[in-house]
Amino acid sequence: MTRFSANLGFLWTDRALPDAIRAAHAAGFDAVECHWPYDVAADDVAAALAETGLPMLGLNTRRGDVAAGENGLAALPGRVDEARAAIDEALAYADAIGAGAVHVMAGKAEGPEARAVFAQNLHYACARAAKGGRIILIEPLNPFDAPGYFLNSTAQAADLITEIAAPNLKLMFDCYHVGRTEGDVIARLGALWPIIGHIQFAAVPDRGAPDHGDLDYAVVFAELARMGWAQPLGAEYRPTGATEASLGWMSRLR
Repeated sequence: MTRFSANLGFLWTDRALPDAIRAAHAAGFDAVECHWPYDVAADDVAAALAETGLPMLGLNTRRGDVAAGENGLAALPGRVDEARAAIDEALAYADAIGAGAVHVMAGKAEGPEARAVFAQNLHYACARAAKGGRIILIEPLNPFDAPGYFLNSTAQAADLITEIAAPNLKLMFDCYHVGRTEGDVIARLGALWPIIGHIQFAAVPDRGAPDHGDLDYAVVFAELARMGWAQPLGAEYRPTGATEASLGWMSRLR
């Protein structure tokens, strides 16, 4: 049976994170994940997780100065101290709530210097995360949603993962982002299988619930099951109204 994780960066955003965790449990999700939980006391999040029995799969490092358009720090030359502080903060929060992974956000940058800085910061993140038995994720973002983001293809991410060669550095494979830019999602899943650490999904091309669009998720999820994927799949889509009203896909696709 396919299992699902509610991404609380997009689902139940009308309520505080602990209450969103409870809502995900009531809706039948098997796990949760989030984006930037730092304004919420970790103890409150940990209490909601304990109450519901849901695991928190992962969270993101801070984006930086959001008002100025920043979307991550780890590939920004000249910002190493801030990037590593964000990594430390994310890992400490993950430790406090038992989250298994931290997604290190690259940010808007380009060129060889940005790549070198990103690689150095990923080495740092992986070494720190290994002490707590956690994994580090990197995620390519499509240029329609995240113009200028340094990491924008799975090939680029795979090259970094191969070069860094840390056993706890993995790819966050978002079917939506890959579907927008790289075509055959199932073929890319097969090609990248050994380095994938987490899988997310949403309708292509509108990032809505996975019950419409160019990708047939019944086919994708069946192929994932055939390939042996057993972890919860991350529902990271934007509901057009109340989250509860968007969940009809769960029973059909489970």
